[in-house]
Amino acid sequence: MAADILKCGESKIIINPERLSDAASALTRDDVKMLVMQGVITAAKKRGTSRFRGRKNDELRRKGRTGAGSRKGSVGARLNQKGRWAVHIRAQRSYLKQVKNALRDGAYRKLYLKVKGGMFKSRAQLSHYIQDNNLMK
Repeated sequence: MAADILKCGESKIIINPERLSDAASALTRDDVKMLVMQGVITAAKKRGTSRFRGRKNDELRRKGRTGAGSRKGSVGARLNQKGRWAVHIRAQRSYLKQVKNALRDGAYRKLYLKVKGGMFKSRAQLSHYIQDNNLMK
């Protein structure tokens, strides 16, 4: 009856051990309601979702502990092909702008078009190409 009155499961009902005899002698719903009002019979609090793991992960993220093992999803899911291309191309174009004045005549335009065509994988490869082909003044 107490579970029905308190709208919870039977396992959640807590009866004060000192007033156990009062609870045992309660026969009607009104008797049980009186015991609930007096605080002899209570319901255990509902448990919420624990934030322990969330707080722990937040702390690790703040410390910079987000390596390959914590990644979920493929490379394409984390950053799509177009996004990756944009990152590469911007880096290479910004490098070209930096060295523009140090390049030989006509080299900047040719290199810019090669970058646009996807000839270089990275900024480092672009700089190696410039050195290997003596394109600096």
